[in-house]
Amino acid sequence: MSTEILSYKTLDGPTEAQYRVLGSRHLAYTFPVNSEEQIKEHIDRLWKEHHNATHVCYAWRLGYEKKRYRINDDGEPGGTAGKPIYGQIQSFDLTNVLVAVVRYFGGTKLGTGGLIDAYKTASKLAIEQASIIEKPVMDHFKIKFGYAEMPAVMNLLKQIDFEKIETVFDASCEVEFLIHASHRNRLEKELEELKIETEFLGRM
Repeated sequence: MSTEILSYKTLDGPTEAQYRVLGSRHLAYTFPVNSEEQIKEHIDRLWKEHHNATHVCYAWRLGYEKKRYRINDDGEPGGTAGKPIYGQIQSFDLTNVLVAVVRYFGGTKLGTGGLIDAYKTASKLAIEQASIIEKPVMDHFKIKFGYAEMPAVMNLLKQIDFEKIETVFDASCEVEFLIHASHRNRLEKELEELKIETEFLGRM
């Protein structure tokens, strides 16, 4: 029987660290992220800032279930860059995170073992600079109801500490919001009793 995931670990903000070995500089960066679009923006920016760099290697993981991830060696021998970077993401049990390492070649080849150690060490140093936080898994809902139900609905939402995304007050009322996943059963039960139209939009 699998345990329901109600929280996950991520970073409170971006960090930087540097690791030097045999003349090569490895500049490591961490970023909290929520989408592949954000990841692409960070990688593109790093390439612009470090246009003379030899490589920009990275790894990322997304989602509270930790099932979406990618590694990129950016021309380094297979398994020597992205994999050790991702290994540090796993070691710290993080998700919704991007770790990138910019390498400036120093003239001396590091060999397979040296590369793995350099990318692993740089990533570890950058993550250790970060504040690791635990965030609750959130459920995304949209509900529609009449004005007569508004007091009861808003009272319920306030009790379960909802995070408002959008509200529309027209012929009827519509509220889009997030709540902690642990409150989902109560929300659905009480809205069903009120005969409120409820749409579950996903978990994040």
